[in-house]
Amino acid sequence: MIKKAIILAGGSGTRLRPLTDVVCKQLLPIYDKPMLHYPLATLMLLGIKDILIITTPKDLIAVKNNLGDGSQLGINLQYKTQDTPKGLPDAFIIGEQFIDNEPVCLILGDNILYWGQLNLLWAECLSVKTGAYIVGTHTKEPERFGIIECDKNNNVISVTEKPEYPQSNIAAIGLYFYDHQVTHFAKQLDPSSRGELEITDLNNIYLRKGELKAKFLSRGTTWLDAGTVNSLMDASNFFKIIEDRQGLKICCLEEVAYNMGYINRSQLIKLAKSFNGSSYGRYLEQRAKK
Repeated sequence: MIKKAIILAGGSGTRLRPLTDVVCKQLLPIYDKPMLHYPLATLMLLGIKDILIITTPKDLIAVKNNLGDGSQLGINLQYKTQDTPKGLPDAFIIGEQFIDNEPVCLILGDNILYWGQLNLLWAECLSVKTGAYIVGTHTKEPERFGIIECDKNNNVISVTEKPEYPQSNIAAIGLYFYDHQVTHFAKQLDPSSRGELEITDLNNIYLRKGELKAKFLSRGTTWLDAGTVNSLMDASNFFKIIEDRQGLKICCLEEVAYNMGYINRSQLIKLAKSFNGSSYGRYLEQRAKK
């Protein structure tokens, strides 16, 4: 069972400038909370409590100030830095000591998911012992993403980065589950023409071994891209509409921690008081009374 995960929250956020000249992309707001809270909530909902966050040296203090060591949420957060963008597989090299030759999950710091439900397919991903799982979803613009082609048993046939002629419309969303070999394989990779280690090359190692499978988001699950200012606004509007209709917050870390049993009612009340004077704090107080 995978018990560890890495959130890769590096990069320069070039497409979101000048916003990212002021604050790192992963701390930009998606409606009422920082973007980074969404992938962290995803991991917490998957039952993963031991998490390494990799960010840039200049953003480290701000990210740590926002989340701390995770103890207030009943989880363990550690931090490492990536000096320059070196590609997704570099996360496994930076996190080698943290991974400690165990299976691990990787999620991108801008990965925004709205779960319809956590169904049994995640149990299979989290139980990986040999091989890897790559998570995909349908997209109308396959040329913009890494594209997964599968057979009828969801064994991956090919993984292609932003293909000119896509073989499918299944995009890799940036959520991966790997066995204990991942750091070893990441160290074997050579940088691509753009000077980075490519996640597609890593996945192709597993593919050549016949050990790469794909899992797909259910139709009740929404994956949101926040790579541009317009998509950032779309994501905020999406969550505002749902939260206004339901009266329930999405990816509220404190509530997730409480619902998952990571913290108790008195701890939730204490967290609510730390947001005193805000609607967020009042919401947590209400949830503690349920």
